[in-house]
Amino acid sequence: MRKFTPSLAAAAVGTAALFVGTVAPAQAAPAWNKTVKCEQRDADNRKIPTRQGNAELGWMHFSGKHNIKKCSVVNKALKNHPVGKDGSSFTYEGQVISSSGRVKVVVIVQYSRKTTDSRYDAGAGQKIGVITAYCEGTNKNKCPPWVND
Repeated sequence: MRKFTPSLAAAAVGTAALFVGTVAPAQAAPAWNKTVKCEQRDADNRKIPTRQGNAELGWMHFSGKHNIKKCSVVNKALKNHPVGKDGSSFTYEGQVISSSGRVKVVVIVQYSRKTTDSRYDAGAGQKIGVITAYCEGTNKNKCPPWVND
């Protein structure tokens, strides 16, 4: 009578099965709302979206943290030529002037499908758009309430 000896192939399959669950899962991208809240063409004819975003980027980020509540505030800066460029990241500046005062608005744009850290992806053929907007030279770069009048 022959003794049953598991084949080398069967042993390899059994061993491989032990390692299937030990690989760490890929880091999931943060949740964010890609819906376009507003859009503006800059002086170089780039179409730049301002997306709803989340607490880290887009409208939900800067409307709370930096007190910008109107698209017109962001769009005023975006109508200009960029004042700075770093790869596909652009910096725009504009002025909001009223009887209450004058303030410089700075808008940072990622003009590519993904953010520089690749955590956010706008999708094929799309641009991330406005990352943040703020009033320069104010306390914590928070815009005064009158910019939204």
